[in-house]
Amino acid sequence: MLVALSFAMFACFIYLLISGRMSAVATLILIPTIFALIGGFGPEMGAMVIKGVRTIAPTGVLLIFAMAYFMLMTDTGLFDPIIRRIVSAVGGDPVKIFIGTVALGYLVALDGDGATVYMIVLSAFLPIYKRLGLSLPLVAVLLLQCTGIGNLLPWGGPTARAAASMKVEMSEVFTPLIAPLLACVVWAFFLAWLFGKRERSRLGIVQLDTAQMLEQHPPAGWKLYFNWALTIGLMVGLVMEVLPLAYLFMLATAIAFVVNFPKHQDQQKRMAEHAPAILSVAMMLFAASVFIGILNETGMASALAKTIVAIVPEALGPYMAVVTALVSIPMTWVVSNDVFYFGMLPILAEAAAHYGVTGAEMARASLIGQPVHILSPLVASTYLLVSMLDLNYGAVQKQAIKWAVGSSMVMLLASLALGVVPLVK
Repeated sequence: MLVALSFAMFACFIYLLISGRMSAVATLILIPTIFALIGGFGPEMGAMVIKGVRTIAPTGVLLIFAMAYFMLMTDTGLFDPIIRRIVSAVGGDPVKIFIGTVALGYLVALDGDGATVYMIVLSAFLPIYKRLGLSLPLVAVLLLQCTGIGNLLPWGGPTARAAASMKVEMSEVFTPLIAPLLACVVWAFFLAWLFGKRERSRLGIVQLDTAQMLEQHPPAGWKLYFNWALTIGLMVGLVMEVLPLAYLFMLATAIAFVVNFPKHQDQQKRMAEHAPAILSVAMMLFAASVFIGILNETGMASALAKTIVAIVPEALGPYMAVVTALVSIPMTWVVSNDVFYFGMLPILAEAAAHYGVTGAEMARASLIGQPVHILSPLVASTYLLVSMLDLNYGAVQKQAIKWAVGSSMVMLLASLALGVVPLVK
């Protein structure tokens, strides 16, 4: 029953998102609620949702204060020097702009956090995209490519989960994957070139007036240097995890308010200006907690994972590494990383061990689906990207999914060619 419920719930969920018949917030709340009631979980439903809220709360606080911080930094003109340099380097050529987007995206993605990528890259480039009329859905595709790969760095999360699940050293998992990950980086730059050519044909090359674009942000004097010091210190703190990430952004936001807008009235004005954008992300994020809580606590996620493992034919045993890689593409979109890596991967690995496939090889194979996982409704930062670009969540899914699958296939083919993931044992 749980498997049938989960399949039916996801079918309704995907249909409503892609068709645009219901908003993402309403879909995330109503669909899991309806299917929980159908499954007879009405009495426990409230507790399940609260567990989902508790799961998402730290990320929610992080995103709310990250948005507030970077919006304040944009208000103060922190990113204007970056924008000037970018504009002077790429001009009004869509090809160069998209390549610059990917280059900056991967640079920022080194911290392993998608929210930071979106905030910094869009703070620098969004005025340019809008000035030229570039396709924002294509921008979303490119940035999702960056975060999907950046998420695989050892401190990003999935790689650590895979290594821990297989009880192998991190170096055994990540180091052999470096070359396949670089192949995905090349793929992203190819997409930037491809999309840029398409936009150049549509729009041509536009002459940009940098001074006019930045005239609203005059030089901030000593505050500019202070804000850069604060932002660099924040980035270092995030990478080193000296404090919980949400708390770091809370502290940085409070300091930024006090230094840049010492008058209470000015602080209130800034908060009022940015509240609508922050509220929309917060609503989507906490709506997702309903989906997460019910999916996990009803047992639908575990039942779905076990069913997928059970239907793998025994004849595919020698190919279990490739099977795991292919299964990871849809499954990490459907279930959380914790469910996949700690619930599903050990079962797959146990079957693979009978054919000589090692734990490290299985861990590497299980990471192939991460470029698609970044699109999952369980990934909070994607809601931030959609909100900042003012796009429809379902439309972004529809546009980005084929390119994300392409990235996973590039990683898989490179891994097979280099022997990082064995084809057969």
